[in-house]
Amino acid sequence: MKHRYLPMTEQDKKEMLDTIGVDSIDELFSDIPEKVRFKGEYNIKQAKSETSLTKELANLAAKNADLKNNVSFLGAGVYDHYIPIIVDHVISRSEFYTAYTPYQPEISQGELQAIFEFQTMICELTGMDVANSSMYDGGTALAEAAMLSAGHTKRKKVLVSKTVHPESREVLKTYAKGQHIEVIEIPYKDGVTDIEALKSELNNDVAAVVVQYPNFFGLIEPLKEIEPLIHDIKAQFVVSSNPLALGTLASPGSLGADIVTGDAQPFGIPTAFGGPHCGYFAVTKKLMRKVPGRLVGQTVDEDGKRGFVLTLQAREQHIRRDKATSNICSNQALNALAASVAMTALGKKGMKEMASQNIQKTHYAKEAFKKNGFELPLNGYHFNEFVVKLNRPINEVNEGLLKKEMIGGYDLGRDYPELENHMLVAVTEMRTKEEIDQFIKELGDNQ
Repeated sequence: MKHRYLPMTEQDKKEMLDTIGVDSIDELFSDIPEKVRFKGEYNIKQAKSETSLTKELANLAAKNADLKNNVSFLGAGVYDHYIPIIVDHVISRSEFYTAYTPYQPEISQGELQAIFEFQTMICELTGMDVANSSMYDGGTALAEAAMLSAGHTKRKKVLVSKTVHPESREVLKTYAKGQHIEVIEIPYKDGVTDIEALKSELNNDVAAVVVQYPNFFGLIEPLKEIEPLIHDIKAQFVVSSNPLALGTLASPGSLGADIVTGDAQPFGIPTAFGGPHCGYFAVTKKLMRKVPGRLVGQTVDEDGKRGFVLTLQAREQHIRRDKATSNICSNQALNALAASVAMTALGKKGMKEMASQNIQKTHYAKEAFKKNGFELPLNGYHFNEFVVKLNRPINEVNEGLLKKEMIGGYDLGRDYPELENHMLVAVTEMRTKEEIDQFIKELGDNQ
């Protein structure tokens, strides 16, 4: 019989106490002084039966606006994308979902190969030489890239565009504080990084410049124009990128990036209330030995048979302690596997088609908004997100949309005061023409 949990009977308690050699629970805790023991009642509900509790939890869960019953136009870093059914099948296999760090290669070849394939596909997408086995999420991957740059250049200033995800910028500032690194935000102009403002901050104290591609507003940053400015002062060019967009855009590596980071959530990882997700981290060969976390390498055994092992782990987080450039010593293996399975199922052709649909449907939505009299203040080339100006507070508009079983876009006024009453709208390959048209109609009615 399968139990969701293992119940403990009074006989079980008695046998455990007998084994320990005490007569009661009170005697078990007798070493704790009476005066420090908690004597009151916990401020929690009384225990319920299993059936009553299951019903209550189901009712609470039903209050959530999930993507099965609601049409979502919310993105801002977490997107509603197609997930091939095979993804859940593979990651549900016990040898994968119970696996931990594959320190013993002789019993972990499947896990190690899965990670190696993830690294390989990330390198192909980003145009970089080496990728690690994954990071916690896109935000921490970006911050790690900035810290690596500061350690590599021995400089203490990082420039980050304000078109980089606001939460990623906050994570970067948190990391930088501990390393005594100054973070300067570069303003945007017409929705992309202000090149002139960037030029004015560039000097020999700058360790890295961080840009997002496509950026937080969904616009394509001019990496080709930015790259020579950074390398002229021998700083590192860090690009945070949506990996799905790289199915059709030029890779950051081909445009001169030194480090490329991002979140693999668009590939096979559900939105899941914002996490857990899977960051990726890719570098040029010259930075290979400074990559945080761990890498899996391919080799051959004494019989010439292909095999996989953990290799090139910096390990300084284990031995240098406060002098370490990174303290990450784990990875998101299960979510990296989900991303790998999704990318494999899609293939190069499918990934390109999926990325193209995001561009085409976004273009259709933008033109439809314009035809219906909406103002789109930030024009340019977009990938699955764009900004719409409304006449009412976004939270009020989104409350009205929820009643129509629609999840509205992101309130940009939360992070950009100058963009109050502006909504960041996400249109992925999952949205149909009818859904887009209905969304625009509802927004018009809620204006």
